[in-house]
Amino acid sequence: MKKSFFVAVIIFVSFSVFGQVKEVIYHPESNAETELSNAISKAKAENKNILVQVGGNWCKWCLRFNKFCHDTLAIDSAIKANYVVLHVNYSKENENFELLQKFDNPQRFGFPVLLILDSKGNRLHTQDSGFLESGEGYDKDKVLTFLKQWTFSAVNPKNYSPKYKK
Repeated sequence: MKKSFFVAVIIFVSFSVFGQVKEVIYHPESNAETELSNAISKAKAENKNILVQVGGNWCKWCLRFNKFCHDTLAIDSAIKANYVVLHVNYSKENENFELLQKFDNPQRFGFPVLLILDSKGNRLHTQDSGFLESGEGYDKDKVLTFLKQWTFSAVNPKNYSPKYKK
């Protein structure tokens, strides 16, 4: 009886420690061009911009940013209300070089790097995520401000009129 209990504990502990599934956000085997095309179609239909997070599963800051966005209700809500999200892989398996070249090589900023695209797939902004950090994580206010500044309505010229008319 003691032996079976001991074996069960060993199996449980082994699975708990070694059997954890590593979070997979980026998929090197995916066709980023096709995924971008799908994101553009969805953004057009929903009057949203596209938030592209470029990085890799190897990058702790990439995983940390994704988790922070999902775990922080205000940020998760802002993203869902205003953006179509696309994760573009950058790793030794697939650098997505041609796609990133179209957006002026944002990988030069490090990872994750964030792109805001309009609903036609045009780059509006490249964000070095380092400016959104605070300590060993991300700053809620900085991330929310960034997200609010690049929504579909924030960049829509129809929402602005001259303050001073002649």
